[in-house]
Amino acid sequence: MISHFGSRHRATHPMLTRLLVLLMALSVTGLAPLFAVTPAAAAQNQVTVGLITKTDTNPFFVKMKEGFEKEAKALGFKTMTAAGKFDGDNASQVTAIENMITAGVKGILLVPSDTKAIVPSVEKARKAGIIVITLDTPTQPEDAADALFATDNFKAGLLIGEYAKQAMGTKQAKIAMLDLNPGISVGVLRHNGFLAGYNGTVTAGTPTATQENTTANTDPKVVCTQDTQGNQAKGQTAMENCLQKDPDINLVYTINEPAAYGAYTAIKNAGKEKDIMIVTIDGGCSGVQAVKEGKFAATSQQYPLKMATEGVQAIDKFVKTGEKATGYHDTGVTLITDKPIEGISSQGTQYGLANCWG
Repeated sequence: MISHFGSRHRATHPMLTRLLVLLMALSVTGLAPLFAVTPAAAAQNQVTVGLITKTDTNPFFVKMKEGFEKEAKALGFKTMTAAGKFDGDNASQVTAIENMITAGVKGILLVPSDTKAIVPSVEKARKAGIIVITLDTPTQPEDAADALFATDNFKAGLLIGEYAKQAMGTKQAKIAMLDLNPGISVGVLRHNGFLAGYNGTVTAGTPTATQENTTANTDPKVVCTQDTQGNQAKGQTAMENCLQKDPDINLVYTINEPAAYGAYTAIKNAGKEKDIMIVTIDGGCSGVQAVKEGKFAATSQQYPLKMATEGVQAIDKFVKTGEKATGYHDTGVTLITDKPIEGISSQGTQYGLANCWG
């Protein structure tokens, strides 16, 4: 009996060996998906985050998108991006939010074009469980979004207003103000900040983003106001209109550097580039170079890459812990000029070029 068992065991040994080899092969191949996540499955489980900017042509938003995609990739997110066709294009941003809700994004970074009209879409996204963080430009009201990562836009205007006042010295100012669009919070804040800085009227009652400042309509120093949508071509047209209205303009405020480039072109075409001071806001590399070349007297430098990076990090924290960023997060602003004025904090263009849009 013992001999028979031993004989049968020896006879079937090759079969058992083949069976063991087959099982081992299955464990490596056929059964592996039961215990490991394949690359395709990992991609399906990857969290998606979105960025919506005002346009995809303004260098400011190009840099912001660069920061967004770099940080999102580093944190393992999939990305969706969208932009308006022009500054003020609310319809395209509404569509973008709807598309991102449908796609199941976990977080949206938004630079609102129409700070009031976009609010219902923001609220819809938040009700769907999506964290919505505004960059650069607050919604109206600001707390319609979960949080805001932005320059202090009032301070950005204030800095160039204070600088322009001191740089003008005893000259009687005739000011052209090249604004954004009526009622857009970022434009109102910068506009109000410039006037407060120039007139030295920073008080507890200083107008905020929700209060249009009518000082430009009554201040005798402000001889022309035009809306530009922050666009270079429209900035040039606006400046041409202002020079026709009053050829003696000697100080120009612009909402951003593209509008400032347009203004400078109009001024140069009129042969007045040595007679008119331009102050602006952005601090992009080309804008700082324009300060270095003497085309602009000063610019308030912002940091859009930082806004986007910190925004993505806030979404990452929400995804991992459920904790939402709230309130306002100041991403900084620096006055850039090569003609510093005592008592006004500033940096030169060397600093500006080293930090432009970081």
